[in-house]
Amino acid sequence: MSDVRARPWVRIPQQHPRAGLALAALLWLGLYQLLQPLSAALVRQLPLDPASPLGSAVEFFFYDTPKVLLLLTGVVFVMGMVNSYFTPERTRALLAGRSEGVANVLAACLGIVTPFCSCSAVPLFIGFVQAGVPLGVTFSFLISAPMVNEVALTLLFGMFGWKVAALYLGLGLSVAIVAGWTLGRLRMERYLEDWVTQMPRVQAAAPDQGLSLTERIQAGRDAVRTIVGQVWPYILIGIALGAAIHGWVPQDFMASIMGKNAPWWAVPVAVLLGVPMYTNAAGVIPIVQALLAKGAALGTVLAFMMSVIALSLPEMIILRKVLKLRLILTFAGIVACGILLVGFVFNRVL
Repeated sequence: MSDVRARPWVRIPQQHPRAGLALAALLWLGLYQLLQPLSAALVRQLPLDPASPLGSAVEFFFYDTPKVLLLLTGVVFVMGMVNSYFTPERTRALLAGRSEGVANVLAACLGIVTPFCSCSAVPLFIGFVQAGVPLGVTFSFLISAPMVNEVALTLLFGMFGWKVAALYLGLGLSVAIVAGWTLGRLRMERYLEDWVTQMPRVQAAAPDQGLSLTERIQAGRDAVRTIVGQVWPYILIGIALGAAIHGWVPQDFMASIMGKNAPWWAVPVAVLLGVPMYTNAAGVIPIVQALLAKGAALGTVLAFMMSVIALSLPEMIILRKVLKLRLILTFAGIVACGILLVGFVFNRVL
């Protein structure tokens, strides 16, 4: 995340920032309430049979696209303001010097509110090592940050309700905490690349964050431009795939391979399918929505989603710059076991 204090042009004149925020919130809520009738009216104007596969797919796409983008814009703006308190330096300062266990929990929780993704994996990893953050604690953060972020939780809440969002939050934090703690117990620091361990240690001092409300509003705007600007193609691709599943994939077929009565290997296969996918929470959640609508089991779908976000092949390639192969395989194996356990347990319970 950019440091808004280092950029004087963000100091925009705004005499009543609170009133502006309130007005923006009201406009956002009003537009969100109009999405469903507007999208339905638009579909009715098209020469399509709503009951046909194409009509069903088009209706899914026209409703979900503005809904997801509006949710994403609102939440990223709010979290951009929140994230102005959590620069990488401040995050390292909060984690350095704490005992393992407590630090694992704190690191996983910080992953929810910090705007770091797989693209930031290498510089963050190096910064944590230099600040003396234990290896297992670093992994708890690196698992939680992409998997249990505000984008994933907001989209899940908007599409499935608070129970599914809370369930995913609890599962994601559990995987991040337990996997990080386990990796810390294995004492695998010798499998860091030599150039990483030879870097000098630095003291992670928490900088002063004396920003005004206007500057934090600008930080929210910057976050919207950066994050939404980066992920909107993935959103469109994900919603298009979800629309295709919604319109053309037979419900009986999907239930047979991913439903509650599917064979035991459905969960491992879902995890394996998710690893090579190059997308993020914004892109995969519309696919998840369509799979669930077709009768797929929640545990299997959650396992698929977690593997896409936390075990993506591009992130493993990025981490190879700082981790030796054995540590990468151990990390991936432990996280995969946690994800498989999530899938099996919730398929059994729900």
